[in-house]
Amino acid sequence: MWQLLAAVCWVLLLGPICGYDEKRSNTNPEANMNISQIISYWGYPYEKYDIVTKDGYILGTYRIPYGRRCPEKTAPKPVVYLQHGLIASASDWICNPPDNSLAFLLADNCYDVWLGNSRGNTWSRKHLKLSPRSSEFWAFGLDEMAKYDLPATIDLIIEKTGQEQLCYVGYSQGTTIAFMAFSTNPELAKRIQIFFALAPVVTVKYTQNPLKKLTNLPREVIKVLFGDKMFSPYTSFNHFLATKVCGKKIFHPVCSKFLFTLTGLDSRNLNMSRLDVYLSQKPAGTSVQTMLHWAQIFNSDRLQAFDWGNRGQNMMHFHQLTPPLYNITKMKVPTAIWSGGQDIVADPKDMENLLPKVANLIFYKVIPHYNHMDFYLGQDVHQEVYQDIIRLMKHHL
Repeated sequence: MWQLLAAVCWVLLLGPICGYDEKRSNTNPEANMNISQIISYWGYPYEKYDIVTKDGYILGTYRIPYGRRCPEKTAPKPVVYLQHGLIASASDWICNPPDNSLAFLLADNCYDVWLGNSRGNTWSRKHLKLSPRSSEFWAFGLDEMAKYDLPATIDLIIEKTGQEQLCYVGYSQGTTIAFMAFSTNPELAKRIQIFFALAPVVTVKYTQNPLKKLTNLPREVIKVLFGDKMFSPYTSFNHFLATKVCGKKIFHPVCSKFLFTLTGLDSRNLNMSRLDVYLSQKPAGTSVQTMLHWAQIFNSDRLQAFDWGNRGQNMMHFHQLTPPLYNITKMKVPTAIWSGGQDIVADPKDMENLLPKVANLIFYKVIPHYNHMDFYLGQDVHQEVYQDIIRLMKHHL
């Protein structure tokens, strides 16, 4: 981050002298667009829904009902729901051109595509009663995303489409909350035809994520450093860096390192010309409590509900003194998994621990050269992952 800030200072001071002025920036138009605008930009129809959860959060959810190469009236179309990872948003699924973005590819293959946004991110920062300026609004973590967000979203999708089941594609944290939800909510699990898990994160004993270093700090210290509300929101300064700095080729190496700070850099498989688009939507933000929940999982190496810090609070939330464990072996949903041999977040050793716990594993593929973000940013992700997903859907549906 400091390298990027230093680079910004130099470009502002010396840019006109050296010729690296705004005219030399090759900003992609999508870098200045929201999710709806990006979908429309590529010629796809979209619908937007505000889904209200049982605890009052309002989730911005997007739908691409059909693709450019699929007749509008073809019905009924199979339904696919895409769920993003940590500090991210639905834009992850549409940040590349149509031939390399999963949402567009699925729509072009005549799927009814839905894009979710977890509570607290850029597109889901509303509540029926609570203000985002209050600490109460941000008192949520992975448990609430699994207990409230996924059921509310899937219920609305079932209602709007008239379908009884759908396919679920999750990436990183999108797989974590799915394992939590589908193992504890059998009725919800019945609505999932296939669970496609990209770079799943469940056990994290061997993860090399830099955030793991924060887990050595007491919870009180983390709250002093980051507060008790929002963690890593997208700001106007982020947008400036994305569109005015990272669009310049000279800054591509520094900007790519910034993008991959938490996941490890794989510049050989990254389309550098679209760095401004990738960074224009990141970070989308989450709650500090979500990060505390991850710190707890890192420390204990157990997928467990959030420990509220005292027995009284735990009893109020869970009706027991200690947070319950999520037993993912109870999840019977047919599951397909992709993992990366160079993934420092979903480490290969953690994958070895996860696989025996998946009761209905129908497909598993390890991609030796893949890092964590290759699963939606990789230049070869269409060939390595997306073709498999579409083939499995057509075979099993």
